[in-house]
Amino acid sequence: MSNQLELRHLKYFLAVAEELHFRRAAERLYISQPGLSRQIKQMEDDLGVTLFERHNRKVVLTKAGAYLKKELKLTLKSLDQTLEHAKLLNDGKKGDLKLGYVGSAMQQIIPNLLLDFEEEHPNVVFSLKELDNETQIQELLSFDFDLGFVRLERVPIGLEIKPILKESFCLVLPNTHKMDFENIKDLSKLKDESFILFDPKYSASYYEKVMQIFDDSGFAPIVSHNTIHAGSIYKLVENGFGISIVPKSLAITNNNNIKFIELKKIKQKTTLSVVWNKNNRNPILKDFLGLIK
Repeated sequence: MSNQLELRHLKYFLAVAEELHFRRAAERLYISQPGLSRQIKQMEDDLGVTLFERHNRKVVLTKAGAYLKKELKLTLKSLDQTLEHAKLLNDGKKGDLKLGYVGSAMQQIIPNLLLDFEEEHPNVVFSLKELDNETQIQELLSFDFDLGFVRLERVPIGLEIKPILKESFCLVLPNTHKMDFENIKDLSKLKDESFILFDPKYSASYYEKVMQIFDDSGFAPIVSHNTIHAGSIYKLVENGFGISIVPKSLAITNNNNIKFIELKKIKQKTTLSVVWNKNNRNPILKDFLGLIK
């Protein structure tokens, strides 16, 4: 590689590779289009590689360009994280950990883990964001997050998954509902009820497992509402819009208008797992995984 190739060239290249349009990339970079074209041509000359096929109305990545785009995104992301970590150290922090999670993980699992971790590792900055399963996976693959808490059976190559909690499902009913016992073997008595369920887009694999409960009970549920928040489910149940099924970890005790019945006799269980990118070099992640393991 030529000594004249600089970091700015790499950022210029990525902008064009992502936009596939020199004018839009130039506007994004706040430089002139002719200037950007010259910088990319200089980069290609220095490398001795053609990165783009230029046509009258479009730009297409070559095989070499597509490869470079993929690798540079990861390299620059790692560089950004390294510089961010250095700044945290300068500010007296040991580092940071970015976590994604599905809502049920925040009830007990994550707070307890953070408290235990902080006892041995003070001065760590935590960033937490509630996200659906698929978004967490994408954030982990792109190294934007360090750790995810998901309800998935499998993850893409490059990620590691470890189950940390296997639990029953619970019915969520208005407190006045006539059903008031546990050890239910099937839900056939509820076939005429309206159900409020987590949106399948939030977790397709979780939704499918809930559907298996209905399959085993011999009926297709009447789904009146889909939502992504447990709080919305409880409000809808409380106000008579239907009943629901949630993981046991989402059962709450501070709402006297709803009740939970654990489905102990039903074979379906739901598993909460932690997921991380095995190529993640954040030293804080290694320490955190040590606590989980």
